[in-house]
Amino acid sequence: MDNHSQPGKRRPKFVILNRRSLVAAILLIAVLIIISTNSFWRMMYPIHYQKNIQSAAAFAKVDPLLIASVIRVESKFQTEDVSHAGAVGLMQLMPNTAQWIADTIRQQTTGSGGAVNRLPKDDKQLASPQYNILIGSWYVQSLIQQFHGNVTAAVAAYNAGPKRVQDWLRSGTWDGKLQDIDQIPVGETRHFVDRVFYNYSLYKKIYGHDPAWNTQT
Repeated sequence: MDNHSQPGKRRPKFVILNRRSLVAAILLIAVLIIISTNSFWRMMYPIHYQKNIQSAAAFAKVDPLLIASVIRVESKFQTEDVSHAGAVGLMQLMPNTAQWIADTIRQQTTGSGGAVNRLPKDDKQLASPQYNILIGSWYVQSLIQQFHGNVTAAVAAYNAGPKRVQDWLRSGTWDGKLQDIDQIPVGETRHFVDRVFYNYSLYKKIYGHDPAWNTQT
C-alpha cells in the first residue's frame, strides 16, 4: 500500500480566472464610482482662496471661475511666486501695473469706502492674496471691456499686453476666437490662453452648479 498522501485536487483554472475577473470588475466599478463624484474632481482641481476670489470677482463683476483659472495657470495658487520679470503673487501682477490699477479703482470708487480700503497703498502689499486677487480681477474685467466682451482676447491680453493683441486683431494675424488660437504668433501667449480655458472649462463643470460660484452680477 502506498503511504504517500495523494495530492489534493487542483482548482480548475477557469474558477481562479473568474474570481480574479470578478475582483477586477468590482475594483473597476469602485474606481468609476469614485471618479464620477464631484468631490473627487474638487480634490483633483481645488480652488484655494475661495472667499477672496468670490469677493473680488463680485466687486469687479467678472466670473470668479475665470479668475480662479487665471490664478491656477499663473501661479498654481502660490502666493510667493515671483516671475523673472518681477510679476508678483497669485495673479502675477507687475508692480507698476498694479499701482496704476489701484489708483484707477480709487478714482472710480471714491466714496464707496470698502473697496478702496481693501487696496494696497504700495508694492509691498501686492503679494497679499486679498489685494492681488482684487486688483487682478479688476484688470481682467477692464480687459474684457476693452475688447468689447471678447473674453478670449482679454485673456490673451492679460499675458501679452493689450496693445500687442490689438495689433494682432487689426492686422488679421489672429481673429480673436478661441478655436483659432493657433494663429497667435507668440507661443507663450498661445499656451497661456489654451491652459486658462482648459481649466476654466473644468472649473465650470466641477463648481458651476454651486451657488457660491455664481456671483457674477
